[in-house]
Amino acid sequence: MTQPEFPIPVCVLGATGSVGQRFISLLDGHPWFDLVAVAASSRSAGKTYGEAVRWSLPEPMPKRVASMVVRSADDIPRVEGRIAFSALDSDVAGPIEKAFAADGRFVVTNAKNHRMDPRVPLIVPEANADHLTLLESQDFGEGRILANPNCSTIGLVLALKPLADSFGFKRASVTTMQALSGAGLGGPTAFGMTDNLIPFISGEEEKLENETKKILDDAHCIVSAQCNRVGVVDGHTLCISVELENEASAPELIQTWREFRGEPQELQLPSAPKHPTIYIDAPDAPQPRLHRELEGGMATALGRLRECSVLDWKFVALSHNTLRGAAGGAILAAELAVAKEFLPG
Repeated sequence: MTQPEFPIPVCVLGATGSVGQRFISLLDGHPWFDLVAVAASSRSAGKTYGEAVRWSLPEPMPKRVASMVVRSADDIPRVEGRIAFSALDSDVAGPIEKAFAADGRFVVTNAKNHRMDPRVPLIVPEANADHLTLLESQDFGEGRILANPNCSTIGLVLALKPLADSFGFKRASVTTMQALSGAGLGGPTAFGMTDNLIPFISGEEEKLENETKKILDDAHCIVSAQCNRVGVVDGHTLCISVELENEASAPELIQTWREFRGEPQELQLPSAPKHPTIYIDAPDAPQPRLHRELEGGMATALGRLRECSVLDWKFVALSHNTLRGAAGGAILAAELAVAKEFLPG
């Protein structure tokens, strides 16, 4: 593994939103990355970060970041940083991220705009580290773009990848119950979610189905998704049924999840969970309130494995959507790219 000899300067684009705040929190004190700039919309530009943001995390805002002056995300020369972590809204992310790449930056984006571009690796580090080689064929300029998947996709992939490797995977049906934080700070109101759920999240089902195929590198696998917004603050729950290519017993499936490791664990990357998939034996697990913070929010919790009368097996998975599913997953992907020497320059 190649570790940086000194902290790499990084910036956060879209720093005032919910995912941007997670980036700020996770990058504070990071052993490899030094946060040197924050950027957001022109409405926030010129203010200090402490003035511009409505901080929504339980941990305090890092003091040194509070005094940073917010730059406009499209004022590229004034936004320093060799790596740009993007939490920009998809309405504006595409051209701004391309401009940062053209300026020689390594862009790690949480937006949807470049995920299905065949030149852009869509990375779940434990599942498809080999896809980083796509970076070598990009033509965005001197820089590169790496994409973090949809938050629900990450939980689904981490649940399926161990099974696909050990037993083969044919198809899956998944129903999600997705947390409010996944909709950002401007998501559904408390009144709208009280005594209610919303059985529609725009574009979410298509992302889950198509991104999973790209990450697993299997155009023939079939994923059918139904996505719902529920009144949970953090943590996406997925009820999954799968059909496998080869027979397996319940103990074999559970052992496969418990033993699963990937390159982040082998390389001992700073943000890598020791156990990326954790099976919980309790009959009523996993639950968002109890299990979303496992391994610092970077593990997928699994439970309730039983035979399925339609496919082969059914079970429940839980993934923290703003940690593993957004900022934490993007930072882990950047660590992997650095360790494997894909950082431009």
